[in-house]
Amino acid sequence: MNAADVRTAQPTNGERVRSVVAAAESLLLVTDGRSYELAGLHALDGRGRLRLRVPDDCGLATEVALAPRGIVAALLKFTDIAPTAVRDRVRARVTLSGWLTPVGRPADAPVVDMRLDFAHAELAAGPEAITVGLDELTLASSDPLAVHEADMLTHLIDVHSDELALLARLVDARLLRGAPRVLPLAVDRYGITLRLEHTHTHHDVRLPFPTPLHHAAEAGDRVQTLLAAARACPRLDQSPLQP
Repeated sequence: MNAADVRTAQPTNGERVRSVVAAAESLLLVTDGRSYELAGLHALDGRGRLRLRVPDDCGLATEVALAPRGIVAALLKFTDIAPTAVRDRVRARVTLSGWLTPVGRPADAPVVDMRLDFAHAELAAGPEAITVGLDELTLASSDPLAVHEADMLTHLIDVHSDELALLARLVDARLLRGAPRVLPLAVDRYGITLRLEHTHTHHDVRLPFPTPLHHAAEAGDRVQTLLAAARACPRLDQSPLQP
């Protein structure tokens, strides 16, 4: 049985939302009648709560300061974009809604710290958007590879294209027929996802790790296990095309 045929665990919707938020470098924040493009100003704290640290001269800081009781209803939109040059790079969209509340102003910096109290979370990773329960979202953790994924996948393409071609041996040969373009689409604690791009279509194949990893440092061993399995597979007559 090919590794791609094995049904394995995948991230829960709560984990996916947390991972998208943790890895996102920017977000669109919308309040009543105003919108803000914020880059590098959000983070998840140790309890998984979303925090913002914005300059005190930012329009958002002013809006919160002038709001009744200092609380502003807000909609936060995150877009999960594949770090590799695959077709259709948007992998998911996450929308969080809730209330922004100021939680402090550090004495040594002209910034305002804010907390988002969640009211609703939505994940769109296909034709339909899925509501993620607040309990699930609160209890979930971001994937240990979320903030490392972009570097890992681009490194695989730029430096280890031979290993990428090797991993393609784990894909059902019928799916590779027609010499598709094969690129890594995603990696998480459960495995690697490859995107197979034919001339007019594409589909994704998941290569599961033998066991989920718990720390980013374990990723190398898991990948080596997949590569060992790939080397044991018969060589295809025609290798997938690479960029």
